[in-house]
Order: sequence, then C-alpha cells, then structure tokens
Amino acid sequence: MYYIGVDIGGTNISAGAVSHKGELLVKKSVKTGKERPYREVLADIISLIHEIKADAISFGEPVRIGLGCPGSCNKDGGIVEFSGNLNWHNVPLTEDIEREFNVCAILENDAGAAAYGEFVAGAAKGLNSAVVITLGTGVGAGIIIDKKLFRGENFAGGEIGHTVICVDGPPCTCGRSGCFEVFSSATGLIRMTKEAMNENKDSLMHKIADEMGKAGARTAFIAAKQGDKTAEKVVSDYIKYLACGITNVINTLQPDCLCIGGGVCNEGDYLLTPLRELVAKEIYTRDSAKNTEILICQLGNDAGIIGAAMIDN
Repeated sequence: MYYIGVDIGGTNISAGAVSHKGELLVKKSVKTGKERPYREVLADIISLIHEIKADAISFGEPVRIGLGCPGSCNKDGGIVEFSGNLNWHNVPLTEDIEREFNVCAILENDAGAAAYGEFVAGAAKGLNSAVVITLGTGVGAGIIIDKKLFRGENFAGGEIGHTVICVDGPPCTCGRSGCFEVFSSATGLIRMTKEAMNENKDSLMHKIADEMGKAGARTAFIAAKQGDKTAEKVVSDYIKYLACGITNVINTLQPDCLCIGGGVCNEGDYLLTPLRELVAKEIYTRDSAKNTEILICQLGNDAGIIGAAMIDN
C-alpha cells in the first residue's frame, strides 16, 4: 500500500510513490513543456504515473493519487480553474486521472501541497500549525491550522506573496504594486542586484556575474561575503524586506513555526541569523515567552510530491 504524489511545475513534472509514513519510495520526472495544450501535458502526467506504478509494484497498489498544481485549484470539483504558469482554464484534471487509474485523486495547489509535505515529513512535522513560504520565481505559501491545510472559501487562501509591504512599490505580476513577492522572491533579489550593479560599476558583483554567466540570486551574497559594500547593502535590504513580510505573517497567524524554502535558503545562517534578529525586534509578541520559530524547509523539491500524496482532507 502506498500513495502517489504528482508535483506539476512550469518546468518539470515530478511524481513519486510515498509510504504511509511520508517516505519517498520512488521518484521520476519529465519536462513539462508548458507551451503545449492541456491534453498533451496530461498524457505525460498519465505516462509518468504508470511508470511510478511499475517501479513500485512490490509495494502493491496505490491507495490515492495526489496532484499538486500551480494556480487556483478547486479541490471539491477537481478542476484547475486557472493556472497562468500552464495556461490552463477550467481543466478537469482529477476526473481525467481517476478515469485512467480508477483510484481516488485529490487536487491541491502546489504551494499548499509543499507546505503539507513539510508538515507531515519535514521541518514542521508534529506541530499543530505552520506556515511554509517558498522563495523562488515568486513567493509561494501554504498555511496549516489545527493540523489541516487552510484553503479559503475559493481555494485561493494563502497568497502571502501578494500582500503589499511597500505601497506604490515596483509592479507585481498580479497587478498590484509593492507586493512581498516583488522584494522577497529570487526574481526580486536578482532585480535589486542588477539595479545596484548599474549604480556601481566598480562592485565585485560584476566580476562574479561574469564568472557565473549572468547575475543571479547568489551574486550579491557571494560578493557580500567578500566584503563588497554594494553587495552587502543588497543583501541587507533583501533580508529587511523578507523580515517585514514574515513579521506580518507571524503577527496575523502566530503559527508554531514558519518555514522558508528555496535556493536562497542555501545561504544558511548568513541569511537566517540576521532574519531572525530583525523579526524578533518587530513582531507584536516580542516579549512573549513563546514565539513562532523560523526554520529552513527540510524536504527541498520533494516536498510537493510528498505533500500531494499525503493530503486526505
């Protein structure tokens, strides 16, 4: 007995067999090819699930198939109402998967699935409440309250990335300006890095960007560790904005823990120590004996697969 989790991303589709304890038993992935029509991508998802079943044959038959997908996912109807990353509009994903495999399928937003993965098998395991924020191309988030994933009435709850932290700030892809995502995503960090490089042609970041082939999310951090003042300012500003958004979340929800994931978290304590210090100074409950713990996600890219597989509510 096992569960299948599918994590549908704009670049890759990953799937795996997951034990009842949240252990990843088998994993495979294919390129998404998101420019293709829904039916072509669906065919690849189905093929991938068949491959997982074949590789996991020694574990028996899957009990359930969980599907994590970007966008607005109507769990009750099993419909992806809209996914900008995939250009899907009202596609019956759950129905199509259940027809092929004759087993229960559950649809969930990909960020929610990743959050649930951390809750059942990662950094938030065993806790009552948690918020998981992923700092990638955008800022994805999932909220766990009383051990259940919070979705909101329209299944779009948890869009923390599209809360504003700087009124009249830079435009966001959602149509607002100054969103948390604009400043705290990897995309936002790269934008701030390039702006600082344009203002200071002598910054070490130019040399590092040339060596890397382009300016990326690590550029400012690498240069800052070598004493470049311009890079230090970029890193300081980035952490300041990240702390602002995280403080807002903690003040609103007061979860047991708040987990952050994404490539920038590879900076470890260089990111985490000043972030924790800033949040500790700003949270409303700063004098409380027990406050939200800020942690790094543990499951990496496997969180979405494990979470999608394990969601049953």
